[in-house]
Amino acid sequence: MNAAADRQDTRPGNRPPLRDHVANSVRRYLRDMDGCETQDLYNIALRELEIPLFAEVLNHCEGNQSRAATMLGIHRATLRKKLRDYGLAE
Repeated sequence: MNAAADRQDTRPGNRPPLRDHVANSVRRYLRDMDGCETQDLYNIALRELEIPLFAEVLNHCEGNQSRAATMLGIHRATLRKKLRDYGLAE
């Protein structure tokens, strides 16, 4: 995708899309690495995004995993597995 075209979706007065916040966070993370090499950044980024995403969506859905999975667009069993993997399961 073209970054300039994506930015056209952000009109004055509208909130920036989530991707802008993610890009800023990744940019800051890489800058803070100060030239140090990192490996497995994709998996690190997914984990760091999924943990608060799942926690906030579950909170929004008042702990209802079926509603949260539907909102996330994933199967409930997948959500439950990831919650266990991340230590977020009760």
